[in-house]
Amino acid sequence: MKAKKTVENILNPMDIQINGDRPWDIQVNNPRFYKRVMAGGSLALGESYMDGWWDCISLDEFFNRLLQRRIDKAVRPVSPGAIWGEIRSRLINVQNRTRAFIIGRRHYDIGNRLFAAMLDRGLNYSCAYWHKAKTLDEAQTRKLDLICRKIGLKPGMTVLDIGCGWGGFAKFAAENYGARVKGITVSKEQAQYAREACKDLDVEISLTDYRTMSEKFDRIVSIGMFEHVGWKNYPTFMKVVQRCLHDEGLFLLHTIAGNTPSKSTDPWINTYIFPNSMLPSASQISQAAEGLFVLEDWHSLGHYYDQTLMAWYQNFTRNWNRIKDGYDGRFFRMWTYYLLTCAASFRSRRNQLWQIVFSRKGIEGVFRTEGNLFV
Repeated sequence: MKAKKTVENILNPMDIQINGDRPWDIQVNNPRFYKRVMAGGSLALGESYMDGWWDCISLDEFFNRLLQRRIDKAVRPVSPGAIWGEIRSRLINVQNRTRAFIIGRRHYDIGNRLFAAMLDRGLNYSCAYWHKAKTLDEAQTRKLDLICRKIGLKPGMTVLDIGCGWGGFAKFAAENYGARVKGITVSKEQAQYAREACKDLDVEISLTDYRTMSEKFDRIVSIGMFEHVGWKNYPTFMKVVQRCLHDEGLFLLHTIAGNTPSKSTDPWINTYIFPNSMLPSASQISQAAEGLFVLEDWHSLGHYYDQTLMAWYQNFTRNWNRIKDGYDGRFFRMWTYYLLTCAASFRSRRNQLWQIVFSRKGIEGVFRTEGNLFV
């Protein structure tokens, strides 16, 4: 078979064998796999895994090897779906205000039981900070505390949390720093959960798009939400933050990012996990912020996301029997594929995780994320 030989030739330089006996070798269960993947690229690769056409014991290491060799650049089949995705991202603002709630319905509203089984106790769905931490709970608490310290949070300060999730940061900042927090989200399930979790605190949770905000705050944070903003809206996002931030305020952006500018995302991720999402690059973030903010600090934490995703995967598989009545076997394979391929993207350094601190007019003194202050 020509298609099989082509796949073998692609995998051999990465020391990956078809039907081999090592954890990162793939086991092909359906001979139609080869033509399907050669015709459909990353979308077909993910869908064929969901359909059980192939397996791999160590899916994360399989993809780590692929991504280290830039396989996505070497093999890019021109499928109608891929072409349309690129055209669509350029012609249509797929993250405009009327479409902003799609990601909430299709990802974050698929079941709080799922996320509670997978995440830490505070349901923090972003990269943890594993420095001197032994458990996921400790690492997420350290991440939240790191953010609070970076923005110099003090009792009584008002904070806007753009993309507040299930209220993890809002609850922590209110309980431990005496902050007054307003969290906004586009997920009904997140909003309901966060309101209950923060009901006895000085926290307000609103189901709203960030573009509606005009109230002033002492501090603003956005933790794991910027990936849903979209390249056409990066300048608008930054202008909204500037509009809502007091002159002496600080803004911390915590986001996954790519190594190069992008105007679309992986077709499989877009179809099954994060519709209308895309990863910003350093230049896209900087250009959107220029003229609006002073860049105070840029902290790279991507090496911690591999560990975070593997912890989520372990929780997900360990707790699957508790939640599987609400899902099916194909969902299990889809979610497994999502978590492990994402872990590989950070392990291979193809994806990054940055915490960036901006001020309106600059701050006095030296802002450090090294030495004894933060690390």
